[in-house]
Amino acid sequence: MHLQVVITAKLRRRESFIFTWTDAAEAGSGRSSIWLDPTIPLFYRYYGNRPASLNKEWLDSLMLSANSSNGMLFTNEPGLPPASPRTRS
Repeated sequence: MHLQVVITAKLRRRESFIFTWTDAAEAGSGRSSIWLDPTIPLFYRYYGNRPASLNKEWLDSLMLSANSSNGMLFTNEPGLPPASPRTRS
């Protein structure tokens, strides 16, 4: 949900940006990046139906990263063990 909030905020302002994450070892390690643009359709899918609680500190960190010249870098939620963007949002 955190990624959706930040990505949607950027795209609503018609701001394109790059989004980068670290790949899991089973995916070959390394990094992956994608260019996000308001003209590209996105689909968000969530498992389960419980509403997410939002961590303001994490949202602020992700937004600050998204507004940088390097683009948004996926970081782990403060205080939680490492996760990939495929398993946590």
